[in-house]
Amino acid sequence: MKTTKDFDCVKMMRDIRDKINTEIVKMDSAQIIEYFRKKSEEYKSKYGQPVINK
Repeated sequence: MKTTKDFDCVKMMRDIRDKINTEIVKMDSAQIIEYFRKKSEEYKSKYGQPVINK
């Protein structure tokens, strides 16, 4: 019996990873750090909590 999935988390993870990789592929390490710092701030402002709780 084969079931169909409405949501595939592995596919979603791979799609997100590929999207981020295409955005940062030509950046140097300082630009990559700034990219993730900016994305973290965007997440915090959108959801009201930090990405990593310290």
